[in-house]
Amino acid sequence: MKKVMALIGFGMMMLSCGSSPRTSNELAVSNPIESSMDLTAVVNDKVPVTINPGRFTQDTVTYRLPRVVQGTYDISDFGAFVDDFKALDYDGKSLPVEKVDKNTWVITNATQLDKLTYWVNDSFDVESNPNYPNLFSPGGTNIEPNNYVLNLHGFIGYFDSLKNNQYTLDVVSPANFERTSALQKVAESASANGEKMTTSYFAPRYFDITDNPMMYGKLDVEEFMVGDIKIVLSVYSPNKKHTAESLKETMYKMMEAQKNYLGSINSTPRYDIYLYLSDGSAKAPKGFGALEHHTSTVVVLREWDSKESLAQSMVDVVSHEFFHIVTPLTVHSEDIHYFDYNTPTFSKHLWMYEGVTEYFAQHFQVYEGLVTPRDFFGTMDKKIDHASYFNDALSFTEMSENITEEPYAYNYVNVYQKGALIGMCMDILMREESDGTRSMLSLIKELSSKYGKDKPFEDDSIIDEISNMTYPSVAAFLQNHVVGSVPINYDEFFEKVGLYYEETKVATNYVQAANGLVMDRNKETEEMFFTDNVEDNSFWKEQGVQPGDKLVGINGFNISDMNIKFVVSQIFAWETGKEVDVTLDRNGETIEIKTTLTPAFTTSRTLVENPNATKKQIALRNAWLNQSENM
Repeated sequence: MKKVMALIGFGMMMLSCGSSPRTSNELAVSNPIESSMDLTAVVNDKVPVTINPGRFTQDTVTYRLPRVVQGTYDISDFGAFVDDFKALDYDGKSLPVEKVDKNTWVITNATQLDKLTYWVNDSFDVESNPNYPNLFSPGGTNIEPNNYVLNLHGFIGYFDSLKNNQYTLDVVSPANFERTSALQKVAESASANGEKMTTSYFAPRYFDITDNPMMYGKLDVEEFMVGDIKIVLSVYSPNKKHTAESLKETMYKMMEAQKNYLGSINSTPRYDIYLYLSDGSAKAPKGFGALEHHTSTVVVLREWDSKESLAQSMVDVVSHEFFHIVTPLTVHSEDIHYFDYNTPTFSKHLWMYEGVTEYFAQHFQVYEGLVTPRDFFGTMDKKIDHASYFNDALSFTEMSENITEEPYAYNYVNVYQKGALIGMCMDILMREESDGTRSMLSLIKELSSKYGKDKPFEDDSIIDEISNMTYPSVAAFLQNHVVGSVPINYDEFFEKVGLYYEETKVATNYVQAANGLVMDRNKETEEMFFTDNVEDNSFWKEQGVQPGDKLVGINGFNISDMNIKFVVSQIFAWETGKEVDVTLDRNGETIEIKTTLTPAFTTSRTLVENPNATKKQIALRNAWLNQSENM
């Protein structure tokens, strides 16, 4: 209660005093760092930022913007977006400043320092510029007349000597803007002419600055309750193709199912979803996906997607980010809890933070009845296929600890493939050993109870701890396939739940078979020809097409006069019922095919339920998928 009252008192102080100038007697070590951004004063696509730390007693201080931010596992160098950095004394005169690297400024004569001022460029419109870091878009920033994506780690930095200080933040914006943020708002006031609005926020420490993004502008905002969690959905669609209202039902249904799946885990009373839809223009963001925070996520997706396609993307992306409230936001190691934004050390456990989270994001959909078991099997089977593109004999803990370095960085994407499969295998093992009473989710709940967002675990000890909490089979799995480099035989785990692979006929288009394209081109002659895959495409096989046949003409057009990519795109767009006229060259013989397109099929190795599964296998599968005996 004392903490609550202290914050209320601080808010009242902000309301009554605003951001009045500081005196030179206010020591930096004992006062909040005052920061401000003015979105109404943008010049050349840059926002002015002011940092007022109070009075320093040392002669030299160091100020930084993050080199790395949590959740990205990559070098960001946000200082590269800063221009015209100045340190001003109490008379408004410049103090000596040395920029020692991309993100670090050292200020001398710091006892005279009043404030820092600088300008910040955004990352969205320079993603293809080699002079700037290539940031993952959801972790980046946007500055444009109608929209501001304010990942605050791109604007506000920290002093090395004041890492634990509180922050205040004033954001000045046009009064007609929508303003959404999960950061604690303590005051709001309009300018005398009513054209501007100053919104004041409070952050207990720098982590809360980086952990609470904002979105300002001409947004579409919907708020709704999922149980006792308030969901705030903010959407920016440049061409107004999509709205928050059109996504609201999908998000509600998904998050209600997630909350049912999580049960007693409930770590936030509010969750913000910031969705920026890229229109595909030259300066629009290209990195589609999302970045998690404790109580929010920033999402960047395609504006040109259909309503149905966008809704499915939001389910896949946001469900993953929401599950991060469990791990690493609740269950995490000391590397994450005491994160160093300049020279971080990385935890060994991306298999849990990203892999298990991705597994939950897929598993809850079948467990809560949003998708069919067959759909879920197909999803996990695709992850097996995609994981095969990466080094399957690479220790996951070793990769995780060195994730910003090669060859580990290249394999990062595998945390969403093999990492999720690790979660699946452990889930099956947990359920098998406990006769269905324990699971991967129950294990994470046990870890959440033992640790939690304010109590990190020891990075080097958690594998042994999980082993002791579970079963010898789980311990062996972790040592062999997570710490060790032994590839996983997934068939063994599917057998436990009565699944197996069978060859089935599946629909395809007219350019693909199960193993790839049915056509290729000779790079020297530019001639197009049919590959061995043509024998696994029912349409072409029924027409008698053979591997090696050259494609000469389509519907009266000579292939040699057409761009190869255009030809493939045209055939890809063919639909059943269309009349086609195809000319081939087979060893000098001209062959003409005039026909009406019939559906094309290919054979696929599909994961399905084994009709000969035992009662024990079926019971384990039903527990795993939350299915009844009669289904």
